[in-house]
Amino acid sequence: MKVDFARVELYFVTDAGLSRGRSNLEVVEAAVAGGVDLVQYRDKTATAREYYQRGATLLELCRRLGVPLLFNDHADIAALLGADGIHLGQDDLPVAEARRLLGPDATLGVSTHDVPEAHEAIAAGADYINIGPVFPTQTKQVALAKTGIGLGLVTEVVKLSAIPVTTMGGIGLGNAASVIASGADRVAVVSALTKADDIAAAARELKRAVREAKAKRG
Repeated sequence: MKVDFARVELYFVTDAGLSRGRSNLEVVEAAVAGGVDLVQYRDKTATAREYYQRGATLLELCRRLGVPLLFNDHADIAALLGADGIHLGQDDLPVAEARRLLGPDATLGVSTHDVPEAHEAIAAGADYINIGPVFPTQTKQVALAKTGIGLGLVTEVVKLSAIPVTTMGGIGLGNAASVIASGADRVAVVSALTKADDIAAAARELKRAVREAKAKRG
């Protein structure tokens, strides 16, 4: 079953290297307790076998917690384990090929950094697109990581897109409201939760900020 993005306001992407020694299982469980609606398992340093093993354990946890889990990039492992879908970067498998592996019910997302990439991902059949990095960030190794794309591009992409849009990159409690004010309906975060002393509390505060900003926007 595809992810219902109408129910997604806070999207969490894992990064074990930024989790202060805490396991992905511990971090995800706390994040979901705080209100995270969707989780993406991202691990750029794991071998394929490690990714499979860790992904299986994390998927079991997310099933128990009742939250969807997307894998980052590894369409083959996502298909083998029956994950809810995958998130693809610009250098990963094309959407059509990933769809062949995962089937029609999987959720496929694509990272985009400008309007042409957004148009291309939508035309290719993505279920959602992510636009970013919105602000400067150290968690994404892309050319725009030092500057961010800015809120104006978020507004432009949200307006043109007929599919759900997620936003990511340098988003935290201090600026989440501005992302929502620019037209976004949801935010995706990494270090705003992984580096928090109290992950559940940080998630609750972020989700409250998103909801309050949406209420002000009308």
